[in-house]
Amino acid sequence: MLVHIAMILDLEYLRGSTAAIHSVLKHTSCPENVFFHFIASKTNSANQSDLSRIIQSTFPSLSFKVFLFDEKLVSDLISSSIHQALENPLNYARSFLADILPPCIKRVIYLDSDIVVVDDIQKLWKIPLTGSRTIEAPEYCHTNFTKYFNDEFWFDTKFSEVFSGKKTCYFNTGVMVMDLVKWREGDYRRKIEGWMEIHKERRIYELGSLPPFLLVFGGDVEAIDHRWNQHGLGGDNVMGRCRSLHPGPVSVLHWSGKGKPWARLDARMPCPVDYLWAPYDLHTPHVTMAATAMANKNIYTNRYIL
Repeated sequence: MLVHIAMILDLEYLRGSTAAIHSVLKHTSCPENVFFHFIASKTNSANQSDLSRIIQSTFPSLSFKVFLFDEKLVSDLISSSIHQALENPLNYARSFLADILPPCIKRVIYLDSDIVVVDDIQKLWKIPLTGSRTIEAPEYCHTNFTKYFNDEFWFDTKFSEVFSGKKTCYFNTGVMVMDLVKWREGDYRRKIEGWMEIHKERRIYELGSLPPFLLVFGGDVEAIDHRWNQHGLGGDNVMGRCRSLHPGPVSVLHWSGKGKPWARLDARMPCPVDYLWAPYDLHTPHVTMAATAMANKNIYTNRYIL
């Protein structure tokens, strides 16, 4: 059984990407069964060569291929966001996976670069997608879904009716299992781009590449256990304040938000959860084993289970 994983690869987040890869390989029972599909920018072929070389030298036995993404495909559709990093065209490459990857790839796990996997990724791969559902991800129905769109959206019935009759719940696109066959059949990339075009004219949301996914798939996601995306560890998108883990078991830790663990560790201003990322950092060790053990002890003391 070959597990296909897709990730964005760029120099700015390379340290996070290598930590994520390391975590997948460390915790899976059969690392030889994992194949990585990396998406890199087409605009800088030199960077692409460097990235391939770094990945190959860091993980000599890794099975992977680098695909180039033409950022011009989305650059004209991207609007300004509350956080500049959300405007990176590579953030939108996940919408193109069904076009970028070969047709023989029928299913893929998409992972952001600011995650670490602390469980066997094969468990996630084995969760079935049922019925007509195209993606599976943890859903968060307690979250105020309305806040992801502004009054311009909610006051226009031809927009807001997209959610009519649906139980719409927030989901985070940083960890998704995607059925690429159904994606191609449903032409979902075009549907996402359609909302981006509307947003360009009417300004109906603020948060980069996430809202178009919510508009297309909200209320039609195969919900899986929350353990597969403990997101928000980077804090909010404005201040990046520290956040704690939610109670319960965890399989994927996700530093979505403004604060990234490597940056906070480098600045010697880490949040407690950043010590859980540090053991997977292959570039610059920042903490001693004692510090990591202390962070783990504090987390366990608060009844958080890893």
